[in-house]
Amino acid sequence: MKAIVNNWSVTRGLKLTIGLIALVQSILQKDITLSLLAGFLLLTAIANIGCCGSNGCTVNWSNRKKQKEIVNEELDNTK
Repeated sequence: MKAIVNNWSVTRGLKLTIGLIALVQSILQKDITLSLLAGFLLLTAIANIGCCGSNGCTVNWSNRKKQKEIVNEELDNTK
């Protein structure tokens, strides 16, 4: 329930708005394809899921190994 009420962003509100508009249009036009798209948009907006939603694309920084510093050396090419 907290995911539905909290953390609303502009993108999430835009998905909800477009989903509602698409749902109304699909009902008026009796279009099943548009209603599926509207349902998908409404589901992703309400549940805050989808591509990179709800930290889907975060990087786990605690498990990353520290990289060694790369040292570049100049080579003497005068032989």
